[in-house]
Amino acid sequence: MSNTTLDWSRAPKGLSVIIPVYNERDTIREILARVEGTRLVTQIVVVDDGSADGTRDILKQIEAEGRAHLTIVLHERNRGKGAAVRTGIERATGDLVLVQDADLEYDPRDYPTLLEPILDGRADVVFGSRFLGGPHRVLFFWHYVVNRMLTFLSNICTNLNLTDMEVGYKLFRREVLNKITIRSDRFNFEPEITAKVAKQRVRVYEVPISYAGRTYEEGKKIGAWDGIEALWTIFKYRFVD
Repeated sequence: MSNTTLDWSRAPKGLSVIIPVYNERDTIREILARVEGTRLVTQIVVVDDGSADGTRDILKQIEAEGRAHLTIVLHERNRGKGAAVRTGIERATGDLVLVQDADLEYDPRDYPTLLEPILDGRADVVFGSRFLGGPHRVLFFWHYVVNRMLTFLSNICTNLNLTDMEVGYKLFRREVLNKITIRSDRFNFEPEITAKVAKQRVRVYEVPISYAGRTYEEGKKIGAWDGIEALWTIFKYRFVD
């Protein structure tokens, strides 16, 4: 979490935060409160990806409250995180776009740290990193190993030197996203968009963030098959646009 004081003199027009949601009835109100509490966001786009646990009912209640900065989109069926992010990008209006998971693993109090390299004129894309010294909950060793392996292979293919390609916090200037077509529907969105950012040869920064990972009993959704898909995606987008 950051105490960074931002220089808004170079600020682009508006920060849109995209929140893909799937079965997060216990966290959706809290994550919205935390994002709004930063007072840095001009638009929040919530994309519910076919939730079946009551999340959609909560979102409809929130929508009825009439928050002008909030856009809610409902997918009729579960299509995956990448599909939800793609829908969110289509609805985003800000010159900066940030992806925020709904599960409370990532803390919006890190927004100033993520924004600083762009507001300082040093970056076009900013990746958070769970491995650069920020506080984090101690959890699964093998998840850590797989994340580092996928990041290493991604770096080989992209010639970037990231420490955390799979991180959920990625912040983009709008003009970078305008040149990218996201094709992945699931969690393999992460290596795909990393590869396509690298091909643009834009300025990429990494900053340390905090991380409060969940167990599967607490609702964690990514699994072994997602790792296999990510591996295929890394090599695929080395050669495919």
